[in-house]
Amino acid sequence: MLARLGYQMARSPVLPRFAQDLGAGPELAGLIIGASTITGVIFKLPAGALSDMLGRRRMMLLGCAFFAGPPFLYLLVDDPVTLLLLRFVHGLATAIFSPVASAAVAALAETGRGEKLGWFASASDAGGTVGPLLGGLVLFWTASYPATYLLVGLLGLPPLFLVLRLPPDPPAFPPAPGGPTRWAQFRDGILEVASSPAVLIASGLEAAMYVGYGAFLGYFPLYASGIGINDALIGLIIGVQLATTMLAKPLSGRLSDRIGRKPMILVGLLLVAGSLPVIPQVRGPLLLAVLSAVLGLGVAIVTPSTTALVADLVRTGRMGSAMGVFGTIWDSGEAAGPVLAGILVARAGYGVAFGAIAAGLGLVALLFALAVPDPERAAVRGA
Repeated sequence: MLARLGYQMARSPVLPRFAQDLGAGPELAGLIIGASTITGVIFKLPAGALSDMLGRRRMMLLGCAFFAGPPFLYLLVDDPVTLLLLRFVHGLATAIFSPVASAAVAALAETGRGEKLGWFASASDAGGTVGPLLGGLVLFWTASYPATYLLVGLLGLPPLFLVLRLPPDPPAFPPAPGGPTRWAQFRDGILEVASSPAVLIASGLEAAMYVGYGAFLGYFPLYASGIGINDALIGLIIGVQLATTMLAKPLSGRLSDRIGRKPMILVGLLLVAGSLPVIPQVRGPLLLAVLSAVLGLGVAIVTPSTTALVADLVRTGRMGSAMGVFGTIWDSGEAAGPVLAGILVARAGYGVAFGAIAAGLGLVALLFALAVPDPERAAVRGA
């Protein structure tokens, strides 16, 4: 929660304003905003795989160092290109920390894994929700980017000290003579996970859901503004979705522990796919808020269940690699959502765009239902 709070405070709404005031045009500003996600796509997989070899605590400390260090460098930025490069570096914080921390929680939770991952995701969401609000308020009160990013850096220090309180990693044993080298272990971990169709489909399903979620976050404000809804109501409607998602994740994770991952994931996807195409057909703020809550509930049901499913599908020694694969594919979907939605909206309008994305979600859900086994039920059949 603390790490995500400071990180999101640095990103929105402060970063677009900072880029614009430095002279960045719309294209460069968009690249600056998306730079950290690109870093995640590139580095989450190797970071997760390295945590299987080097230990979770060591890698989380490295990630926390990027939460704490780069924010202080924003004070030295005076042109948009430097800001772009710094955003790539700052993105290493979540690229390293997120998959490794997820793997640590999943490995610790042999029972009740879905619920514990749900609490973990809700804590992250809480920080991600408060961060932009705090960033906007600090920038409003101080009218100073250096002061805002100084606070971001200070907020990056507590996670570093908290991770230091975790138990030390077990001793790393050197490769046995004639056995696989560390590079071979690293490579084999990635290949073992990346060659699992079930893991890839489950991860792709999460990415597909985030295409829809990214389309909603990116283009609902424009749609709502176009039909005459004011900014305050738009923020409230989106806030309903964020609050629903944050509050429902622990409960949905707990339910997935009891009734299985697949039923929960399919229900969640149905809610997301069912609400998306209806949103552009509605003009009333109250009904839009209800649809926003339904979409948020769908996201809350899918995410902890999918993360727990991926953890269930791999052995403990490959947990970091699994979360790295999962995070890389997830980030790809999150990054692609606004881009794909923008192309479809420009060519065919909001109704067709949201409907096409929902149809894609339905196809992915069908593939998931047919191709991915529920690990618990498979274990029962094997017994």
